[in-house]
Amino acid sequence: MKSSADVQRATGTAGWAQSRTDACTVRLVDPERVASVNARMPAEEDVVDTADVFSLLGDPRRLKLLVALLDGELCVCDLAAVTGMSESATSHALRLLRAHRVVAVRRDGRMAYYRLDDAHVRMLVDLAVAHTEHTDAIHPERSDG
Repeated sequence: MKSSADVQRATGTAGWAQSRTDACTVRLVDPERVASVNARMPAEEDVVDTADVFSLLGDPRRLKLLVALLDGELCVCDLAAVTGMSESATSHALRLLRAHRVVAVRRDGRMAYYRLDDAHVRMLVDLAVAHTEHTDAIHPERSDG
């Protein structure tokens, strides 16, 4: 004969019972803090746009382009050489970054020189790189010790 725990595991009700016991029993614990957080919460459209910027930074090839631009503007050819990407792939990635105002372009004849769009982008890239350099939490297997 099966125990009730066996039946719950088989029917998937064990997780439901557990999640019901983990649920909040009150609607708000700290209503003042909730109101304060809601007051400074960006508009939904701004949250989506911000998430888009982080997804752009989440691609290693695009991030390499941005790190290369920390030292100042570079042309597509030089960016391709620095990152090991083809000029076509570099141009495509830069178009995407430019469309999201992460990089800006300066044209000089047929040459296009890219730079980080503003100090906010520089700060995001600097902080992201510094964070990963100072923590083993992401990939502890890479630790020297």
